Amino acid sequence: MGGSSSKPAEEPVRGPRMLNEPWRKIDWTAEERRRLIDEISAFKPLLDSVQKARVLLLGQIGAGKSSFFNSVNSVYRGHVRNQAWVGVGETSITLKYRTYPVITGSDKKMLPITFCDTMGLEEKEGAGLKVDDVINILKGHVPDRYQFNPHAAIQSGTPGYIESPSLKDKIHCMVFVIDGSKIEILPPKMESKLKELRQKARELDVPQIILLTKVDEICSSVKQNVSNVYRSQAVHEQMQIASVKFGIPLSLIVPIKNYCFETELENNVDILILMAVRQIMRSADCYLDNFLSEEGLTTD
Repeated sequence: MGGSSSKPAEEPVRGPRMLNEPWRKIDWTAEERRRLIDEISAFKPLLDSVQKARVLLLGQIGAGKSSFFNSVNSVYRGHVRNQAWVGVGETSITLKYRTYPVITGSDKKMLPITFCDTMGLEEKEGAGLKVDDVINILKGHVPDRYQFNPHAAIQSGTPGYIESPSLKDKIHCMVFVIDGSKIEILPPKMESKLKELRQKARELDVPQIILLTKVDEICSSVKQNVSNVYRSQAVHEQMQIASVKFGIPLSLIVPIKNYCFETELENNVDILILMAVRQIMRSADCYLDNFLSEEGLTTD
């Protein structure tokens, strides 16, 4: 009010360089959307002791991790929702560790998955989510609604600290949410922090997936129609860059578009979101494979 402010120039969306054939075959019909919804709803974790796959969302501020949960929630509620707070500034709006179930809109049943949301990652020393906090989340020591301390990571003796977490309290899949339109200019300190977190998760045998968000900002053809995502050479190139940077195979990198400004659901956006959830749940089951013997089960 009372003055003018200038917005930084937006990076131009890349022009359409389209492949003749999609490099992933996707059925974009309403029937496929319904099939994916039903498949995910019917999913049952491998172990009886674990009722829900527990998934940690990690990402730089503004990458879209909270928006991803909101988008999944929107698909299953039947309308666009914003349950998890979403920020657009330079500091994280998520200050607490939150665990979110997904509830269907029709029969009010909970999906067999819990999304765990955290503070955004920051490159500044001492800012944002601490690596030690992430390790404790992976191990199941951090309770829902824990208020992150910018000066010290949670530890044994901290109020609420879960001393002896069970398998259902631990993280079964870690999801890196990365802005696909900025992967090439990811700050070195942020890239280093993401790689450190990836290594810590590997040491704990936690599967990892990359969600490459904002694909509509990578390619103008995808912006016009999300179903062009797997024909876009620009999107494919960004996924390859992410694969090389973080050592994650392309099969575990999923391009998505979150609901941000829309007020109504769109079939093709829903399908991308649902495919990401399916891949996440399959990866979580791979983690639970490691504990089959503890319940007297075998893979033979």
